Amino acid sequence: MTQRIVLASNNPNKAREFGQLLKGSGIEIVPQSHFQVPEADETGLTFVENAILKARNASAYSELPAIADDSGLEVDALGGEPGIHSARFAGDEASDADNNALLLERLRDLPDEKRTARFQCLLVFLRHEKDPTPIICQGTWEGRILYNPQGENGFGYDPLFFVPEKGCSAAELPAEVKNALSHRGKALRCLVERLTSWQP
Repeated sequence: MTQRIVLASNNPNKAREFGQLLKGSGIEIVPQSHFQVPEADETGLTFVENAILKARNASAYSELPAIADDSGLEVDALGGEPGIHSARFAGDEASDADNNALLLERLRDLPDEKRTARFQCLLVFLRHEKDPTPIICQGTWEGRILYNPQGENGFGYDPLFFVPEKGCSAAELPAEVKNALSHRGKALRCLVERLTSWQP
């Protein structure tokens, strides 16, 4: 039997990525937009706090179990920024291009060895709105920041994120390769394993 779980995101790219990663798992991901869920206030100071806030909000409105992730880019030369503010690095209405441009400006003239960075994904599963023991999984993807965008795939900071083991940016990887390596792929595979013991 297929288990429906609401995804606490309105990002169509994330919904597509989750759908690809969960194909054949018996889990159907339903974006929160199907339930007119308003955006949660992300008032947490960490990825995990924000993920829990988003999951509780989506579960409350949909009355379904919820998955939420909070993901972002940590750049060592910037003390971990943009971090939890990755999507809004250049402002609340910033586009991916705006965020990438600001990142390049902040790292201007830094050599390769000082451009180390990683994507982090904190993934949370709640059985219901008031679940006191959420399942929490983390995935990390190490790389460095390029000097110019490369590639047409992916989204967010993918065109600037160099993947050393593949010798290209995340935006140059086919979806199936990216999903095998990425922070979100790692966190979600961890979650799928944990969900095998969960009974609704």
